Amino acid sequence: MQHEREMEDIPGGETKVASERDGSMDAPEEDAVEACQDRAVTDQPGSGESPGEADGDSLARQLDQERAKAEDYFNRLARMQADFDNYRRRVAREREELVKYAGEQIITALLPVLDNLERALSLRHDDVDKVYEGIEMISRQIRDVLNSEGLEAVPAVGAQFNPEIHEAVMREEGGEHPENTVIEELRKGYSLRGKTIRAAMVKVAT
Repeated sequence: MQHEREMEDIPGGETKVASERDGSMDAPEEDAVEACQDRAVTDQPGSGESPGEADGDSLARQLDQERAKAEDYFNRLARMQADFDNYRRRVAREREELVKYAGEQIITALLPVLDNLERALSLRHDDVDKVYEGIEMISRQIRDVLNSEGLEAVPAVGAQFNPEIHEAVMREEGGEHPENTVIEELRKGYSLRGKTIRAAMVKVAT
């Protein structure tokens, strides 16, 4: 096709040439358009891989993360279980030792009393008063040891009869004593830290 050129006068003395090619563009213009199209395709997200491949990689990464978390939780649980087993064995061992040596403290406190008793038995005195003094001292030592452990004598003579701490084995008219009053103690009763461990055997006025 024959090309036509038109010359137009432009103010300032410049000339503009208009080219027409049957609706087509010059070669440099076509190259520029193709380059822009190539850049647009290259700049699109996820170019070079299909959407399915991208989703697969993401799922694989998530699976690895969840697997690592599960392994960490399992290791923590195993350590906690081991710690609990060690604690349980230690408590059981301490309980056994406590039961086995429960009377150690009081027995240790009674050893000096035993020493004095054996010393008194090894000596023979014709003086009854000295023998009595020795027995009295040993009795006092025993009471001190037991009192330090929380042992107390149950109140008896003159107290109102209480079936929780007294055991009435005899009754008689009290005369000047009020009814239901303990008038005689036949066997001492004891409480340990407030708990009655042996009731006092008593005679009660009626």
